[in-house]
Amino acid sequence: MSRVIAIANQKGGVGKTTTCINLAASLAAMKQRVLLVDLDPQGNATTGSGIDKNSLTSSIYDVLVHRAPVAQVVRPAGSSGYDVLPANGDLTAAEVELLKVDNKERRLRAALTEAADQYDYVLVDCPPSLNMLTINGLVASDGVIIAMQCEYFALEGLAALLSTIEGVAQNANTVLQVEGILRTMYDPRNSLTKDVSAQLREHFGDKVYRTVVPRNIRLAEAPSHGLPVMHYDRYSRGAKAYMALAGEMIRRREQQGEQGADGAPVN
Repeated sequence: MSRVIAIANQKGGVGKTTTCINLAASLAAMKQRVLLVDLDPQGNATTGSGIDKNSLTSSIYDVLVHRAPVAQVVRPAGSSGYDVLPANGDLTAAEVELLKVDNKERRLRAALTEAADQYDYVLVDCPPSLNMLTINGLVASDGVIIAMQCEYFALEGLAALLSTIEGVAQNANTVLQVEGILRTMYDPRNSLTKDVSAQLREHFGDKVYRTVVPRNIRLAEAPSHGLPVMHYDRYSRGAKAYMALAGEMIRRREQQGEQGADGAPVN
């Protein structure tokens, strides 16, 4: 059974899409079956996976408005080893159309049920805003990875996002929880970075991933080549960081599987 994880932050420019692409490739490199769902009309996760968003004959838009099933729309991300539900500008129209239909916030959840047994992980790249697409991503997910920079304004945005997650969990998806908090564009030489990082650990404890993603030029260059960084420069600090994150996620999932609902070991 797949675990669906939304990568979200209402603030843009925090490395959310970069995390989706590179985490998908890293999990795939660890023999996990991965589907990346591009839920952002900008389609950056699509192009960053080597898929031409302008030549798509169908996209996640068609899935959300019930014009095509997931299996008909999925595209392979070249040699990177994961699949993509691609997006382009058509997705903007989907948001408007969804406002007029019943169960509009559950369209993605319903669509992904048909692919539940085909993947170990489904990563959903949410747009950097709180709209119907983001709500669909959260309702469809088991957990949320919050990608954020260690800066003052990021803490303010985090509070708003946590409130949104709590609201979705109460009203539409009772299993939704914070999967983890990922510190991106991390610069240990910056005193503010250290201060914010310490505050995150104080308030969220083990929810904060031990792995941090450093500022890395190779991470910035890789999308222009339509490649995850591990296929662009596997020895870069960015590639090593996302491989470490994938390993940390898999270990967490294995540990959770060894425990019952009450946290007690399963005999």
